[in-house]
Amino acid sequence: MTVTSRSNAGPLTVLVSTRAVLTLPDDSLLLSPATISISPATGKIITIVPAVLPKTSFPLSTTYVNYGSKLLIPGLVDAHVHLNEPGRTEWEGFSTGTRAAASGGVTTVIDMPLNAIPPTTTLAGFKVKLAASQGQCWVDVGFYGGVIPGNANELLPLVEAGVRGFKGFLIESGVDEFPAISSQDIELAMKTLNGTPTTLMFHAEMIPPISDSVGDSVHASDPPLAPHGDLTSYQTFLESRPPSFETYAIHKIVSLAHLAPSLHLHVVHLSATQAIPILKEARKSGIDITAETCFHYLGLAAEGVKDGDCRYKCCPPIREQLNQDGLWEELTAPDSCIRTVVSDHSPCTPELKLLPPHLQTIEAPHMHHSDSGIDMTADLARQEEEKQEEKQGVAKQAGDFFASWGGISSVGLGLPILYTSAKKRAESGSESVPNIVDIVRLCCAATAKQVGLSHRKGALKVGMDADICVFDDAEEWVLYSAGMHWKNRCSPWEGKGFSGRVKATWLRGRKVFEYGGINDGFVSGKPVGEAIVEKRFA
Repeated sequence: MTVTSRSNAGPLTVLVSTRAVLTLPDDSLLLSPATISISPATGKIITIVPAVLPKTSFPLSTTYVNYGSKLLIPGLVDAHVHLNEPGRTEWEGFSTGTRAAASGGVTTVIDMPLNAIPPTTTLAGFKVKLAASQGQCWVDVGFYGGVIPGNANELLPLVEAGVRGFKGFLIESGVDEFPAISSQDIELAMKTLNGTPTTLMFHAEMIPPISDSVGDSVHASDPPLAPHGDLTSYQTFLESRPPSFETYAIHKIVSLAHLAPSLHLHVVHLSATQAIPILKEARKSGIDITAETCFHYLGLAAEGVKDGDCRYKCCPPIREQLNQDGLWEELTAPDSCIRTVVSDHSPCTPELKLLPPHLQTIEAPHMHHSDSGIDMTADLARQEEEKQEEKQGVAKQAGDFFASWGGISSVGLGLPILYTSAKKRAESGSESVPNIVDIVRLCCAATAKQVGLSHRKGALKVGMDADICVFDDAEEWVLYSAGMHWKNRCSPWEGKGFSGRVKATWLRGRKVFEYGGINDGFVSGKPVGEAIVEKRFA
């Protein structure tokens, strides 16, 4: 077969492989050989042939890349990432966070409304964040708005401005500028957003009416009320945030859902399997509610966390192996309420993890915190504030799970985590194992749909953005500090072995990352990602 003519003549890039996960006209997924033709001018996929065509089938000027048997899948859409800029760029920033994403085949990230200063809770704050992102993004970036007490009048203007959804905390967030919302705030947000093409998301933890084991703060707190054990013990921390925190919060959300029958509700970073029956029952009753879980809940278990190793701290916590098994079973259930898997990349400086001396091996590159090229007064003021707090306060104990910051760095690492964990489960005889097609559904197609981008992202299909991840599922490797591309090289994934490595990432028809390539692999030489501000319609 020879491709002799095209409706849009011009430069042509062609990628071929004996294995690609294609999206069919009915949106089902198929693993097939493929020849994918791309227009560099438009950044779109223009034809797909379910076979490997030779280079001679195309004009001599064609850029033709044969990836052999390496997998071609859609670029991942990571729908839960904290980039923290402006305001806390010592933790992360647009440049480093999106470079890390590109290195792992992620072509779109959706930035959470916190922990930047200002947070994305007002239209003015959104404009500040957009200004900070300009010229820095190595992949495309969308944005969520935030729901906090008193900002209901900002929600619809943010919808018009192009945010992909909204997030609120049902428990304190750990940062003062993003307070938790009450039942009244939830009611007002639901009524305001009902009928709009958006998603209302919740950090679903609430302290039940009777509780004597935990402080209110999600990410950092003083020692809790009467902790039952050593504060450096992971078991003490795990017991302080029981599954009842999640189930109580989800019961609250479901009880109010009747106020917004035409609004998609979503639970972020679901950890406790005890919440699954509640969500399934709600869905059966007609409530439009879904959940996501995270790579760390599927690849890490409480039994493997050593005391004092606060790299593993996150909220909700990483629970026991039995709980993890339940999450995997739900992923492959035909009526699953867990529709997406995301990173919840929530980094901080290594110092805030309060690691004991024997774990302080992190290589933290010195960076001047002015990544965005705009006014960084908030960053500098925050640093000075923290210095003063250190002088006035008592030194925090190394390895204290209650005083350390909660969050796990993993953006760009999700595909190897999920593939490796699934492979290990298959080898152990487990029946609840997603295959590569399922992984594309969970991390590409469904995440794109969750944020209203399924018309252009998350699928290898004619007319879509030519966002393509090249994945070598045969390569075995170990993650070391030097292989981390996010700003602060502190992660519980350090030293872990993986099956499968991302070899190249294409963003809208342009190769932005190639493992082993020039410029540390970032072969495009400069950021070519864009801020996604188109108004959501679905």
